[in-house]
Amino acid sequence: MAAKSFKYVIVGGGVSAGYAAREFSKQGLNPGELAIISKEAVAPYERPALSKAYLFPEGAARLPGFHVCVGSGGEKLLPAWYAEKGIELILSTEIVKVDLASKTLTSAVGETFKYHILIIATGSSVIRLTDFGVKGADAKNIFYLREIDDADKLVEVIKAKKNGKAVIVGGGYIGLELGAVMKINNFDVTMVYPEPWCMPRLFTSGIAAFYEGYYANKGIKIVKGTVAVGFGSDANGEVKEVHLKDGRVLEADIVVVGVGGRPLTTLFKGQVEEEKGGIKTDSFFKTSVPEVYAVGDVATFPLKLYNEMRRVEHVDHARKSAEQAVKAIKASEEGKSVDEYDYLPYFYSRSFDLSWQFYGDNVGDTVIFGDNNPASPKPKFGSYWIKDGKVVGVFLEGGNPEENKAIAKVAKLQPPVENLDELTKEGLNFACKI
Repeated sequence: MAAKSFKYVIVGGGVSAGYAAREFSKQGLNPGELAIISKEAVAPYERPALSKAYLFPEGAARLPGFHVCVGSGGEKLLPAWYAEKGIELILSTEIVKVDLASKTLTSAVGETFKYHILIIATGSSVIRLTDFGVKGADAKNIFYLREIDDADKLVEVIKAKKNGKAVIVGGGYIGLELGAVMKINNFDVTMVYPEPWCMPRLFTSGIAAFYEGYYANKGIKIVKGTVAVGFGSDANGEVKEVHLKDGRVLEADIVVVGVGGRPLTTLFKGQVEEEKGGIKTDSFFKTSVPEVYAVGDVATFPLKLYNEMRRVEHVDHARKSAEQAVKAIKASEEGKSVDEYDYLPYFYSRSFDLSWQFYGDNVGDTVIFGDNNPASPKPKFGSYWIKDGKVVGVFLEGGNPEENKAIAKVAKLQPPVENLDELTKEGLNFACKI
């Protein structure tokens, strides 16, 4: 089979791929120059929808409604858009071998693709309980959520097990969003996680106490400080029980596991420099190999604001790093330069009627301000992180667009703070006056 050749190839068909394609189109692209190779069967879409509106019982999001770039207020890129621009979407195609030296990619069915410039946008894979040999973890109706196929299977079983019992394993992003969405679907929900509070990588115990209280008020049971060590199933192989390390046994019709992800870098091992679990890049997402770039979850890049190398798993960075890489590629072709990537870490989530945003770095001392009573009809509260006398991070639940812009500005400017009690009293006003 003759190799297909392209000037630019993006391997991976997630959020980064879609935003990179749009940037290539903006910068100027000839038909036939760009290919996106994706193991998914659909054009790039906004992945966060899968753990939110895709699973709603009413008014659920469906493709083509959330193709990129609608998540950032941009144009929706349907498959026809790629065809119009002469961008080849090579879908349902898994790359199993990469040879950076000969600039060759090989698919699972033996097709070969050649490129001049490669963008690695392979993203992450979910960590599975079967990876650790958890007994019974291969039972039916134990779900992980990463791709649209996963969400489709979960939707079917939500319908089949109507008003049943759901156990959510994990207390991070996916755990909290899925706990909420399963409750909205009228399931009896129990969340299980080993940490002393939810979202421990970001939340303080004070922030977490609000969400755990809010979820409890919605009727969600939370079991902390233990893990799932096994699953029991019925004669059909469908999960029926979750066995916990502390000896408890939970009934379950559906189990959803959200215990983190791993960057998909295996194909490139030994061929490119790595750091902190990702592929090492510069501020333009160039790797140690000429004409090879890495973006999104897989890239470990210089976070200018904090003068350190970081790897960031978030849709905002997936979008922005892809755009930066394409700008850098085009600039180098034209002998021009682009500004270094200057990223402000940003995370957000929505569940039930709640919506929070976080900007900056969650290090140092913290203060909490506002109404963080889970029983309030309209709770609104936040937190500041203070390090070396400066505000370095801000969290806000229930903020409006102007307030969210204000907290982002504070995290970027890092204003000095002398008195933490005063800061607590001032609360959101401190951010709004900067």
